[in-house]
Amino acid sequence: MNSAVPHATLQLPTAKLLIDGKFVESDSNQWGNVVNPATQQVIGRVPFATVEEVDAAIASAQRAFLTWRNTPLGARLRVMLKFQDLVRRNMERIARTLTAEQGKTLPDAQGDIFRGLEVVEHACSVGTLQMGEFAENVAGGVDTYTLRQPIGVCAGITPFNFPGMIPLWMFPMAIVCGNTFVLKPSEQDPLSTMELVELAMEAGVPPGVLNVVHGGKTVVDMLCTHPDVKAISFVGSTHVGTHVYNLGSKHGKRVQSMMGAKNHAVVLPDANRQQTLNALVGAGFGAAGQRCMATSVVVLVGQSRDWLPELVEKAKLLKVNAGHEPGTDVGPVMSKAAHARVTGLIEEGVQAGAALLLDGRDVKVPGYESGNFVGPTIFSGVSPDMSIYTQEIFGPVVVVLEVDTLDEAIALVNRNPMGNGVGLFTQSGAAARKFQSEIDVGQVGINIPIPVPVPYFSFTGSRGSKLGDLGPYGKQVVQFYTQTKTVTARWFDDTPAEGVNTTIALR
Repeated sequence: MNSAVPHATLQLPTAKLLIDGKFVESDSNQWGNVVNPATQQVIGRVPFATVEEVDAAIASAQRAFLTWRNTPLGARLRVMLKFQDLVRRNMERIARTLTAEQGKTLPDAQGDIFRGLEVVEHACSVGTLQMGEFAENVAGGVDTYTLRQPIGVCAGITPFNFPGMIPLWMFPMAIVCGNTFVLKPSEQDPLSTMELVELAMEAGVPPGVLNVVHGGKTVVDMLCTHPDVKAISFVGSTHVGTHVYNLGSKHGKRVQSMMGAKNHAVVLPDANRQQTLNALVGAGFGAAGQRCMATSVVVLVGQSRDWLPELVEKAKLLKVNAGHEPGTDVGPVMSKAAHARVTGLIEEGVQAGAALLLDGRDVKVPGYESGNFVGPTIFSGVSPDMSIYTQEIFGPVVVVLEVDTLDEAIALVNRNPMGNGVGLFTQSGAAARKFQSEIDVGQVGINIPIPVPVPYFSFTGSRGSKLGDLGPYGKQVVQFYTQTKTVTARWFDDTPAEGVNTTIALR
């Protein structure tokens, strides 16, 4: 994807850098193509920022922090109020860009942006979210209270699969808490992210408070090691997320890494059959399976195994097409490399002896013959040692396992090292309560296939899906982006002093 061809000769839109309030063209001689995954048309160019440009972005953020940290809460939240209004009014336009560069359907692209918009709306509640605590008279004339203060320059590294939602998880909450931010979007689809950034600047984000650099590992490593960066938020693959967490932590940063997943849906025989099947198909194949919360494993318990043929028939009805075409259910995967990986893993499943009930490898999309399309694919007869179970496929592939009891299903899920999300489908409150208590996964859906919390809560993936103890957005991310300072204070009047106290006790 990288190229040394001068970008100006290509007459294509370029992803600008944002440094000190100005959108600037990079001086880099290393550029990548932004490619429409349905057509292979190059629709833009993205620079891999130079060392000097990354340094300039961080320096700009560090300078801006000196004044932004002292900007009143009300002024900061009013910027977010304006920003959320601009995002809402421009959502359809940005969704078209997102679909063109990422491939997901237009309705899903709008949903991508809307789920991020919800976080911006919640950022407008910073007046209560950033409140400290106060205890009066903890000792004679002594009060203790806490302050939640911004920590400095924060950085965000975001993935290709949600170029709208994930950046909006990060920089609005960091900024509204009084920090400054350096964002590195995915180099595969940065154009829609930059449209959101433009709206943030239009909303009144001051120069230097939000900066953007583009690039790959070199830029990521600079953000993880620069002494002025205090915290790093990451969403993406387990391989890169582990690297970011280890490198950033080694250099004294706070780091939160949301990583890979293998999300299970457990189906009990008493579940609402049609609602459950619809949910499984939508969560397994929506966004071409390119969601960290996609339902990629279905566990059929007892007699619910009889539902398998109907699951296959429903999946066959999904329409595979370019994301901008009306009625599309499943768009292309992100790249040729992603297509090769997904189809390769499907072949591994066949070779391992799993039953391929629905094969999406040879799907044909008239008019988009060069697109990265994989149709809905379903395996049964899968065992936990097969690569199609152990690896995150990140494509429209669902693997089905069968067990006899709920206890077996819980044990199966808990043995999997990932812990992003899990769903249970049942009409039994007792079964649901048992499941939510015993399952070792950070986000649980009861008759909900993709249990991503609303922003009043926090994203709480666990185990192998997460490094760091605090999740994105919600109350947890306010803790992540602030430092708690505890003040213990006593004010004296003019009464005589009682003498020297050499003990640790307050009195």
